[in-house]
Amino acid sequence: MIPFNHSSGDMLADRRFEYGEGLMADGDAAAAAELFEQALERAPEWAAAWAALGAARLANGDRAGAAGAYRAALRFAPADPFAASLKLALIEGTEAPESPPDAYVRELFDQYAPKFEAALVGDLDYRAPALLAALIASAAGGAAFGRALDLGCGTGLMGEEIRADVRHLEGVDLSAAMVDAAAGKRADGRPLYDALSVGDVVAHLAASRDRYDLIVAADVFCYLGNLAPVFEAAAARMGQGGLFAFSVERGDDAGSGWTLRDSMRFAHGRRYLEDTARAAGFTVSHLDEADLRRDRGVPVGGYLIVLRR
Repeated sequence: MIPFNHSSGDMLADRRFEYGEGLMADGDAAAAAELFEQALERAPEWAAAWAALGAARLANGDRAGAAGAYRAALRFAPADPFAASLKLALIEGTEAPESPPDAYVRELFDQYAPKFEAALVGDLDYRAPALLAALIASAAGGAAFGRALDLGCGTGLMGEEIRADVRHLEGVDLSAAMVDAAAGKRADGRPLYDALSVGDVVAHLAASRDRYDLIVAADVFCYLGNLAPVFEAAAARMGQGGLFAFSVERGDDAGSGWTLRDSMRFAHGRRYLEDTARAAGFTVSHLDEADLRRDRGVPVGGYLIVLRR
């Protein structure tokens, strides 16, 4: 899926691109590829069309042609808003980057924000926030939290689950549109979040001088492969006994312990999670298996984890 589209500046190229997108949606990848190629004849440096051509060729079984198209997309858009680097890793079987490009995640969720909750909760039966909140309550023994930080807060689904037990709640997300949606929410007559920021979660933790009793991240670490930097950054901002709670998609411990899937999301192994947590100075309080949501009708298995500082 191409998360967003900048105009080529050529009306005919744009029109061919739009027709090609329609054909892809209808399942005719071969015809779509022809239209994307025609668009590129008129706008040969148009990264969006190269990425779309890569997707069409891949759907048509042309892996070598898809790889060439994704390399062109990356050449003409080095910030990689179409995640061509991840697609290339999947096609060629090379080592994946440790996380998707910020430009890709930002644009994807800026576009997704208006329909995010309806799609995730209504269509995909998203359960991670409620399940994680119950696990946090168990780990805390019913105690409240003075200061909490919601990493990758999105529209506030996790915040809504923990707000009643937190005196001061902050949120940070890479998508400005998601943060805007969260800013409009209220709980018990007050804003859902006491403070909101737009930015990368690891950079936000590194820049912060605050101490948190609770840090949460629901459905966030599926967009990070190597979790060591965020674990270490979270540990540095927590006092003794603080809780770090998050969900991940369940993977295996082969190789690095984390794997990029065809869904463009990362999965993590249990031993990797435990070892990385200990290395950052955490102990494992809870580590449960659960179905986090559904994807094309199939349950997505994951881990719900609560670490203690």
